[in-house]
Amino acid sequence: MNKIRIGVISPSEIAFRRFMPAILNHDSFEYVGVAYPTSDEWDNASVSQLDLEINKAKDFMKEYGGNIYEGYKSVISDPSIDAIYLPLPPALHYKWAKLALENNKHVFLEKPSTTNEKDTLELVELANSKSLALHENYMFQYHNQIDLLKELIDTKEVGETRLIRTNFGFPKRLSNDFRYNKDLGGGALLDCGGYPLRLMSKLMEHDLEVIASKLVYNENDIDLFGSVMLTNSDVIGQVSFGMDNAYKCDIEVWGSNGTIYTGRVFTAPEGFETSIVINKNNQESTISVRGDDTFYKSIDKFYKCITDDNIRELEYKELLTQIRLVEEVRKEGK
Repeated sequence: MNKIRIGVISPSEIAFRRFMPAILNHDSFEYVGVAYPTSDEWDNASVSQLDLEINKAKDFMKEYGGNIYEGYKSVISDPSIDAIYLPLPPALHYKWAKLALENNKHVFLEKPSTTNEKDTLELVELANSKSLALHENYMFQYHNQIDLLKELIDTKEVGETRLIRTNFGFPKRLSNDFRYNKDLGGGALLDCGGYPLRLMSKLMEHDLEVIASKLVYNENDIDLFGSVMLTNSDVIGQVSFGMDNAYKCDIEVWGSNGTIYTGRVFTAPEGFETSIVINKNNQESTISVRGDDTFYKSIDKFYKCITDDNIRELEYKELLTQIRLVEEVRKEGK
């Protein structure tokens, strides 16, 4: 199979710092170029903002080579490109992912897929009708520690699982951060809240539903933090998240015979060795988990979605489960 030629929509920081080194290391992809927005593609953008995007695109070319495209539409319509990486703010995902799919491009989306269930469902249906990959980049789930956690739960290392509790939050960002902009899909639920919800789906699996939630909003109708209770009829899950909080990034599994705990469950950087602590009968043991490159592994999952029908269809289902849980949290939490 020929290499999959991929273009980048927006010279964003995560694209420059994380995506590009990973994609260049993957033998099945060929990086083609990056697009900056035209004035009609970025509403109310100032000349200085557009100039900054152009300069960032030039930095891409200096560092990684490839072409510079004037406008997102130009890279999407390029017939030589097979796939698009889309790291825009959440509220812009639907528009540009839909256009890319309509132009027969596979789409690698930064999380969340969209801001609501209706839009995600439409994208999934469009991708499915064209046998195109639509991959949401919750890359933390590909870390070795997640596989080990799942194995410890499934093999009943601490007995029957009673409760899984996970937290993810970070300190206040700059006021111009898109997370505080409702029009761009801001809010803690769509940002840090999506991580623990995705982890609960992976660990608790089938028939997962939200039974209670609470979101706390600021004066601009942006949810700053929240908590959720979930169940699959056998296990209770508790999720807390927030973007104006002290940093927290952990998970605890409470079983009938002990507990399992680990930190850095969502944000372990490339090569970072994590630890899983098991406590049974007041005896504590620690398992060291080797470092990993979760961005590379997420890109590899995207490749498998492109080349394997079954994996692609499972990804569609995961996308729909994730946005369904987000909608349930939003509905219950108001």
